[in-house]
Amino acid sequence: MFSILLQEFLGDLRAQRTRAFLTFFAVTWGTLAVVLLLAFGEGLKRTVRDGLLGAGERIFMVYGGETSKSFAGLGQGRRIRLVEEDLELLENAIPDVDRGSISYGRWGTSYQMGKTRTNAFLEGVGPDHEAMRHMEPAQGGRFINAADIAQKRRVLFLGNGLAERIFGKGVDAIGKSVVVDGLPFMVVGVLKKKFQDSSNNGPDAERGVIPYSTFRTIYGTRFVNHLIVQPRDASRGPVVKAELFRVLGQKYRFDPKDERALGMWDFIEGEKENLAVGLGIQIFMGLVGAFTLLIAGVGVANIMYVVVKERTQEIGIKLALGARRRHIMAQFLFEAMTVAVSGGLVGLATAALIVIGVDAIPSEGNPAMQYILNPKLSWPIALICVGILVGGWAWGSWPVSCPRAAPLRWIRWSRCGTSEAVGSPVAVLRRGGAEGDRATRAKAVRPTSPLQPTPSGAYSR
Repeated sequence: MFSILLQEFLGDLRAQRTRAFLTFFAVTWGTLAVVLLLAFGEGLKRTVRDGLLGAGERIFMVYGGETSKSFAGLGQGRRIRLVEEDLELLENAIPDVDRGSISYGRWGTSYQMGKTRTNAFLEGVGPDHEAMRHMEPAQGGRFINAADIAQKRRVLFLGNGLAERIFGKGVDAIGKSVVVDGLPFMVVGVLKKKFQDSSNNGPDAERGVIPYSTFRTIYGTRFVNHLIVQPRDASRGPVVKAELFRVLGQKYRFDPKDERALGMWDFIEGEKENLAVGLGIQIFMGLVGAFTLLIAGVGVANIMYVVVKERTQEIGIKLALGARRRHIMAQFLFEAMTVAVSGGLVGLATAALIVIGVDAIPSEGNPAMQYILNPKLSWPIALICVGILVGGWAWGSWPVSCPRAAPLRWIRWSRCGTSEAVGSPVAVLRRGGAEGDRATRAKAVRPTSPLQPTPSGAYSR
C-alpha cells in the first residue's frame, strides 16, 4: 500500500509542481525560523548564565555595612566591619554552610618584572576561594593552598590578563619572580582563561592573588574586604542568608531584619534572575518562530482543502470501485505528512548548518559578539520543533478528516440538476451498456442550465 501511496503522491507532485513547491518552502522556512530563533535564544541564556558563573557559583559575598535601624539601645548609622574570625563563627554556627573564604583587597598594587611595571588589584584569599570563584589554574600551575596560608609564603597567582601585561603574550610565567610592592613573590599559577561579565573589584583576569595570611602580615590590615560563604545546597540559600544576618547580628548587635547592616551579593538569586530573563527571551523568540511555522501549517491546510474539493469526482469514483474510506484518507494524509516532514527535515538541517557556521566565527575580544554569535542546539529545541511540525501536520490534515470538507462517505452529485440524479455515483456507473444508458449517464452528469424566462412569464430550463 505504501508503494501505491508513493506513486499517487509523485503523480500529484508532477501535476501540481508550483503548489507543492510553495507548500514545501513554507514548511521549510517556518522550521528554519523556529529552530534558529530558539537556538540563538538558548545561546543567549547560556552566555548570560556563564558570565555570572565566571565570578562565582552558589555563593554569598558578605560585606560590612551600616545600620539603618536602632537596636538594643544602639542608634542607627553604626558601621559594621568584618574580621577573619567571623568566617569561623559562621561555619560553626550555620550547619548549611559548606565552605568559605576570607578576602582582603588592595587597589593600585605595583607589579614589576625587570623593566616592566604595571598596577593592578591585589587580593588575599584562602584555598577554598579557587572552587567557589571558579579560578582554575592553567596547565602546569596551582592555586593558593593550606601550606601557603600556614607558612605565610610569598607566592603569587596571576590573572591571565595581568600575566600577559607583565611577561608578554605566550610566555610561561610559572616559577618566575615578580616584585609586588617592593617584595619578591614567586608565581605558582596563572588563571585559566574564562568568560566573566560580573565581577567585584574588576575581572579576575586582571588581578593578583596571594595567601590572606601573607596579605595581612605585609599590609597590617585588620578588617577583611568581604567574606565568601557557600551553602551545601542551593535550595537552602534563603535559609543560609537569613542565618548570616542572625549570627552576625548577635555578634555586632544589629537587627537581623536590617538589610543595610550587611552588604550581600546573592549569587543564587542572581542566577535565578538571569535564567528567568534568558528563558523569557527564548520563549519570545520561540513564539515568533512557532507562529511562522503555524502559518505554514495553515497554508498546508488551505492547499489540502483545495485538493479535496478539486478531486471530489475522483473520490466518488474510487468509492464506487470499492475503495474504503480509510484508504482514501490515507492518500491525503500521506501527502500532508510527506510535505510537512520533508520540509521540516530540510529546515532543521539548514538551521543546524547555520548554527554550526555561526558558532565557528571567532568572537573573542568582543563581548557583544560573545552574546550574539553563540547559538546552541539542544534536544528540547529539537523536540519543540517536532511537536510544532506534528501540530502543523494535524492542522494540514484537518480538511481531509473533516466530514463537511471531505465527502468520503457519500458524494451527492448535486451539480447534476435532475430529479433522477441518484445520490451515489455507484448507481450511475451501474447503468452502463446501451446508447440509451449512455444518454442517461450523460444527463446524470451534465451540469444544470440556468432558468430562462418564457413569453408567458414562466421560467423553464
